Amino acid sequence: MENEIKKAVVLLSGGLDSTTVLAIARDRGFACYCLSFSYGQRQKVELDRAREIARRQGAVTHLVLGLDLDKIGGSALTADIDVPKKRSAAEMQASIPVTYVPGRNTIFLSHAMAWAEVIGAFDLFIGINVLDYSGYPDCRPEYLDAFEKVANLGTRAGVEAGKKFKIHAPLMHLTKKEIIMKGKGMGVDYSLTHSCYDPDGQGRACGQCDACQLRLKGFAEAGFVDPAHYQKVVA
Repeated sequence: MENEIKKAVVLLSGGLDSTTVLAIARDRGFACYCLSFSYGQRQKVELDRAREIARRQGAVTHLVLGLDLDKIGGSALTADIDVPKKRSAAEMQASIPVTYVPGRNTIFLSHAMAWAEVIGAFDLFIGINVLDYSGYPDCRPEYLDAFEKVANLGTRAGVEAGKKFKIHAPLMHLTKKEIIMKGKGMGVDYSLTHSCYDPDGQGRACGQCDACQLRLKGFAEAGFVDPAHYQKVVA
């Protein structure tokens, strides 16, 4: 039906980017079904943030799936590997960092695709970008293009029903400053979000990992004070 509200599955980590993407999907008129993962990550506080964000932004439902990626390991986020701190922008871009989780976006998008097919949602939203990112190979446009083809070739909805999955990455070519400005314009409450890779037991951000540095830089360039709680006062 022409007036039927379109459904979208939104990957929601509880971070700054995915929270902005949820606001964008809502602003575009989608009924949002949020999907988060408890995958053995050290920054589990982000799941609590994701639940609150989904509730406040009016998600139709919020599904949290458990995945034991910590049993696979291979990442500073899922194994006993030190999170890099105080790195320069050049160091961040020099190579794929140890915070890369092997296959994470492919795993997440596969689950999102499966859920989307079941509920009749053919729009998937993900908060990745290629400008202020830490060199992850699954955050590139060519990766998303390839996965979108997989979704349309490997699902019953795509093969029999002629449905077309579309993966939206509205932040793909935005800097962190631009993302924050966009979110602020839509009323996003960034005090709810969590970005840090290595929070303490109270959920406070370290202020020194790549994610914290990119976040702090973005807020400074946008002319706002970062509302996140840090372990130490961050200038």
